Amino acid sequence: MKTARFHALTSRYAQLRIGVVGDFSLDRYLEIDPGKGEISLETQLPVHNVMNVRGQPGAAGTILNNLVALGVKASYPVGFCGLDGEGYELQNALRAKGPSVPLDYFTATDLRRTFTYCKPLLVRPGQPPEELSRLDTKNWTPTPAAIEDRLIESIRRMAGEVDAVIVLDQVDVAETGVVTGRVIQALHEVSQSRPELLILADSRRGVKGWPPMTFKMNVNELAAMTGRNGPLSQAEVAAMAQDFAVQTGRSVFITMAEQGMIAATAQGQVEQVSSVPLRGPIDVVGAGDSVTANLAVALAAGAELREALELAATAASLVIHQLGTTGTATVEQMQELLLGSMQLA
Repeated sequence: MKTARFHALTSRYAQLRIGVVGDFSLDRYLEIDPGKGEISLETQLPVHNVMNVRGQPGAAGTILNNLVALGVKASYPVGFCGLDGEGYELQNALRAKGPSVPLDYFTATDLRRTFTYCKPLLVRPGQPPEELSRLDTKNWTPTPAAIEDRLIESIRRMAGEVDAVIVLDQVDVAETGVVTGRVIQALHEVSQSRPELLILADSRRGVKGWPPMTFKMNVNELAAMTGRNGPLSQAEVAAMAQDFAVQTGRSVFITMAEQGMIAATAQGQVEQVSSVPLRGPIDVVGAGDSVTANLAVALAAGAELREALELAATAASLVIHQLGTTGTATVEQMQELLLGSMQLA
């Protein structure tokens, strides 16, 4: 990519408004000093002393964190949290992002618990943090219709204000989170009324059966959706992506970890980019969400298919080298990495 083109695209980010519909979690990090470990006098079990607690928006909030880091004009979260301590903390973390993250379409309700990822970390001087077993808080019952109604109304109102919408379905059990069948149908209706609006969707359970949208998925999700077993070659992934794009009439983006990314359009265009070489220890948590955020922003700014892939791959490389946190990438960091790797001319 030429330097002038990079600047032309990224300079448009500050004019963009992006909606984020999905499961917002609280990422709560517990930083443990193993040097202060004890044995409980009562139970004789190990005691882990937490020296610092930090929280940040996670899941769909990770996408929002990336949008803020990219400097978009406004990011509109559409989701819910509980009226509990974690919900209070999550709303504070969202408000801390500043005026570019209005909470007009975010719902706090006593009908749900706040989706929380609690991540204990062993922190030793001079060493990368070591994550212990995670403690999750989730909802396991269907999302009440009253909450769905509020989400659908928010989506309809938000859609008239934005340049693109990102959808992230993060829950393990269908119909228990934000992106229920009724919400998906509402997004489809928005897509039909505004066919020019980019709606980029990702679901950890796969998007089989969803109405046509622009989809982003990893190669394992693509294989599961198409009934394929075993490892797939890059040529097979490209062919499957092209077939899927033609079937849906929309573009599709496939991430392949160290093998890079492939994108295909309904018009038959296929592009592939390699991953950026590793530069040290990595933590892949959040890489997929950074790809989603950067694809949406780049495409909304007018990037061509390959340009969007290049920018997303660069951002993901920056994120995976941030240890002990779910990271983000700024335009300035992306430019520095691209210049260092001689990908900007």
